[in-house]
Amino acid sequence: MKKHLNTLFITTQGSYLFKEGETVVVKVEDDVRLRVPIHTLGGIVCFGQVSCSPFLMGFCAESGVAISFMTENGRFLAKVQGPVSGNVLLRREQYRRADDCKSSVEIAKAILTGKIANCRTVLSRVLRDHPEKVDTGEITRAVNKCNSALRSLQIESDLEVLRGIEGESANTYFGVFDHLITAQKDDFKFNERNRRPPLDNVNCLLSFLYTIVMHDVRSALETVGLDPAVGFLHRDRPGRYGLALDMMEEFRPFLADRLTLSLINLCQVQGKEFDRKESGAVLMDDDTRKTVLVTYQTRKQDEIMHPFLKEKVTIGLLFHTQALLMARYLRGDMDAYPPFVWK
Repeated sequence: MKKHLNTLFITTQGSYLFKEGETVVVKVEDDVRLRVPIHTLGGIVCFGQVSCSPFLMGFCAESGVAISFMTENGRFLAKVQGPVSGNVLLRREQYRRADDCKSSVEIAKAILTGKIANCRTVLSRVLRDHPEKVDTGEITRAVNKCNSALRSLQIESDLEVLRGIEGESANTYFGVFDHLITAQKDDFKFNERNRRPPLDNVNCLLSFLYTIVMHDVRSALETVGLDPAVGFLHRDRPGRYGLALDMMEEFRPFLADRLTLSLINLCQVQGKEFDRKESGAVLMDDDTRKTVLVTYQTRKQDEIMHPFLKEKVTIGLLFHTQALLMARYLRGDMDAYPPFVWK
């Protein structure tokens, strides 16, 4: 099992990262803010105007620590990393399965089963824990539609039909998402899912967290030797990481959506911390971005019983666990890919 390593997020504008011995040093102007031993890191993510020394980049590449560069609002720009691990036989098998319609359908079914089941669990838990705060009728109807979608997945064998089921389920889920927001309703009203750019505070949080989950999933896939660009549900497109998009579907509701709701409902973020630009795009300020990242990293330390392995793992290790299970399935060591289904 891969040791649970932390991701270092750099959000302070004007930060400069450099190597000092076996550590990564973060300096802002002339003030050293942080020193982190390289062996404690699994990755570094830089937001906005953040720069790194060439020596640090080389050091991180040799140490297996990838450095990702994002815009301030979380859009991926570039990544610096050393040689990709894994063997060519695994990737060749991945490409063969992706080119085979029947294999792609089976994997897509598993992934969508995980996603829709986890959406249903998010809704069901709200009904169980806070029935007095929500519209139980609307949410119950959404749960029933998720159940129907899960049944439909099992009898379909066409990728386009599966995508249609996924789209209808997403519309159902996000159609009641506003009911799950029980605090700060004036500042955090959710009407529909929108992105590139996000047009309201809730979508700003969702998009930012999806970007971070995407980073972690992509890193996990590369760690086990899979090609994150070649997916089964999300087909090949230049600049798109299809397999990473596939696998993150299982984690959107369980991790990103739940964290968004917690941040809002527990008043850990507030409406005044978001700014609407002339273009209509909504961005969070630096302090809020740090709050979200710290909360995300803290959540990753929580333990959960893995539904397939039947053993406790930290949430941060789920990405690597699922990537390993996918690799084992593609190698022929397992009869099917077991998606992460939150109980």
